[in-house]
Amino acid sequence: MVKNYSLQQIDQIANDIIQHSNHKILLFYGEMGAGKTTLIKEIVKQLGSIDNVSSPTFSLVNEYRSVENKIIFHFDFFRIDSENEAMDMGIEEYFYSNNWCLVEWPNKIENLLPLESVIITISIINPNLRTITLKNNE
Repeated sequence: MVKNYSLQQIDQIANDIIQHSNHKILLFYGEMGAGKTTLIKEIVKQLGSIDNVSSPTFSLVNEYRSVENKIIFHFDFFRIDSENEAMDMGIEEYFYSNNWCLVEWPNKIENLLPLESVIITISIINPNLRTITLKNNE
């Protein structure tokens, strides 16, 4: 899936991601300011959470619950220095929990990523327009 979208279309893009993802581990690639966190906020909302969503830049992971009590994990690995930090936090347990795992800056833990995941790349076209590419890994 490849689509261009504006902020006004983010709800539809989030829905498309949920519908077209074959796995619950979503890996978000894109430069700083591309809109990864903004898109994740909408995905968490559409997954049924009413929690306040923010980037877990310093805590590395935030946990949200849906109204049906399902768990959604949101990771931000921008500030880690090594994959050992992710291992120390028990990243494998999160990835294999069968819960949604939304991962910002997955390139920082490349060797720890499950093969069965969804690669989402966001590219900036201009201040109001983005391109999203979604690829299911098997």
